[in-house]
Amino acid sequence: MLWWAALLAGFALLALTWKSLIGTLIVTRPHNDRISDSAAQLSTALFSLLRRPVKKYQTLDRLLAWQAPLTLFIRLAVWMVLFYFAFALMLVPFVHGDLPRALSESGSGLFTLGYSPPAGPGSTTVVYMAAFTGFAVVALQIGYLPTLYAAVNRRESEVTLLRSRAGTPAWGPELLLRTRFGLSGQGSTKELEDLYRSWERWAADVAESHSTYLTLCWFRSPLPDSNWLIALLSVMDSAALQLSLSPSIAPTVRARLLLRMGFSCLQQIAAAISLPVNEDVDPDGETQLTFEEFKEAVSMLSAAGYPVEQSAEQAWPHFRGWRLNYEDLTYRLARTIDAPAALWSGPRRLGAAPSPPKRPANRVASDAGPDDPQRYTTRP
Repeated sequence: MLWWAALLAGFALLALTWKSLIGTLIVTRPHNDRISDSAAQLSTALFSLLRRPVKKYQTLDRLLAWQAPLTLFIRLAVWMVLFYFAFALMLVPFVHGDLPRALSESGSGLFTLGYSPPAGPGSTTVVYMAAFTGFAVVALQIGYLPTLYAAVNRRESEVTLLRSRAGTPAWGPELLLRTRFGLSGQGSTKELEDLYRSWERWAADVAESHSTYLTLCWFRSPLPDSNWLIALLSVMDSAALQLSLSPSIAPTVRARLLLRMGFSCLQQIAAAISLPVNEDVDPDGETQLTFEEFKEAVSMLSAAGYPVEQSAEQAWPHFRGWRLNYEDLTYRLARTIDAPAALWSGPRRLGAAPSPPKRPANRVASDAGPDDPQRYTTRP
């Protein structure tokens, strides 16, 4: 009787593991289960220990670049171990309770080694099921990795393009400033309208991919100061700044659509990784970003010749109203994934001070005239 109870337990473990595998790799919607969550928690615990002596962000970034790949490996290992014990339990009645032999036949079948052939029709059936499972898990994992890395490449293409526009780490006011300077005021509105259109689609893509395959949230950019979340925050801040400071020249429709898709993206990802989401934000609430920080950015834009139509005091309620929709979620996500400490992006666990965008120095070609396009070798 105990042998047949082991068979039922094996079937239950087999079904539970298949559910986890199919839900994680195939189902195209957020799927949280205890097995995948346990693998992710194990990886997080390991890196929490490894990061304790780290004091510099660049060192931490190099370390955390291994977290997402290792999570995939740990999860695969957990699935294989569970399948191994599931088939061993199912084999117990067919080997007359000989547990070592059941474990041997399970491993031989699952990994298609063939060193322990089954003795009867019942065990042969289970071993064939184990062999099929081994092949299927490997095939699904092979198909899963290109999907992940294709999503990472799509994400990072736009993030890389933004580096010359918003600096590294990216910052919303810097994006407006560089666009204005780069185009000398000509066509900057159209350029930003096109940028907001592409980032609206980018946000929709990231919302779908990163909420379905949660590991993507922890895949890091090739450069330590670049990050998908900080890039999205900077583009959203630039749109909110335009709408509040210069409403007559702002691409209003595109800016609003971007902001809406942006904070919808953040809400979808936060819900998928079990972060609390407040969908009914109080428009009269207080942001963590202070008015003094906002006023300093407005002064910088005004001093650089950006067309500011509203004073900082007049624009602040409108900017704050937009930012309340996404600030808290962004700060918590940035802390969770250890994004680089950028301006207007909240505190980090490492405690690093926020870094302003890196700006190239002015360098003037010696033989260039005042109107020569080669006069500025880096930026005006």
